[in-house]
Amino acid sequence: MTAHKQLIEDFYNAFNRLDGKTMGECYHDEVVFYDPVFENLDARHAKAMWKMLTSTAKDFSLTFSDVEASEEYGSCKWIATYTFSKTGRKVVNHVKAHFKFHEGKIVEHMDDFNLYKWSRQALGTPGLLLGWSSSMHKKIRKNAKDGLALYMKRHRL
Repeated sequence: MTAHKQLIEDFYNAFNRLDGKTMGECYHDEVVFYDPVFENLDARHAKAMWKMLTSTAKDFSLTFSDVEASEEYGSCKWIATYTFSKTGRKVVNHVKAHFKFHEGKIVEHMDDFNLYKWSRQALGTPGLLLGWSSSMHKKIRKNAKDGLALYMKRHRL
């Protein structure tokens, strides 16, 4: 197994254990992260996001597969199943992750998933009726970013 493939597996094994600290250690100090909810995060915010998500997860399980890695790039598929804390609704989120490596760490991480499909599960009727709209996407993103800012302030991150 290549070192970068092992790095991806270490990252998701830590995620499965809800170990946000170890997940952050897989990242390069200059990592950039993107997903449809949090959008663009620098290293400080990305590491804090994983700590926040893993510390607040409810009824969480994770599977990952199709791990591929070269000297520079990698990818995998992962599925997280959890209860969305704000609504108590069950979510099964299918994600395709893309990575770039530098100095033996993840320097770019992009998670791709369908935000409308996520919002239908997490938000119920409002997500079903409005989850496709840019205004609902903006609201979801604002809530996530506000939650991350509050978490970082409370934990002095």
